[in-house]
Amino acid sequence: MMKKEKVRERIIRVASDLFYKQGYNSTGINQIIAEADIAIGSLYNHFSSKNDLLQAYLVKEELDWFDGFEKSTSKISNPREKLLGLIDYRKKLQQTSKFAGCHFIKIVSEIGEGNSSVSAFAKQHKEKQKEMIRTLVNEYAVQVQKTDSDLIAENIFLLIEGAVVTSTINRQNDAFDQVKKIVQGLLP
Repeated sequence: MMKKEKVRERIIRVASDLFYKQGYNSTGINQIIAEADIAIGSLYNHFSSKNDLLQAYLVKEELDWFDGFEKSTSKISNPREKLLGLIDYRKKLQQTSKFAGCHFIKIVSEIGEGNSSVSAFAKQHKEKQKEMIRTLVNEYAVQVQKTDSDLIAENIFLLIEGAVVTSTINRQNDAFDQVKKIVQGLLP
């Protein structure tokens, strides 16, 4: 039997869906309250402002992103295969979102530098992704005695980010297949 969703989690889930689908600026507090089926007081018991809720959304998306990656590659121990698994994971995220794009790119493009804590969080999230790639490339480099692992990690990160943007614009995933071939060439 499923445990009843806590009010705070329900608020974050509903706000996350709305922020992602229709944008932060286009989502009002009243819509969140209505769709979460809560009283206005419940919202303010958990979040002091819409911006506070935005921060919770970003934290949730980051945790979901890394948790999803871990689950999708948990049976893979080889670092090269795990990197190829990352490309498959990003491809799957694009498909399941119907090519809606990256949560972090979307929020930064909408809010821009107008909210420094949001842009800082998004930059930090992308740095964590890049660091994860760098760690996997370093593990691979040790196995095959390669030395240019920082450049390879940077290239893989940029290729994957480019594939996310390209697939969002084209509404198809061909770019990920191309990136996978390039990465296989970078990691012989």
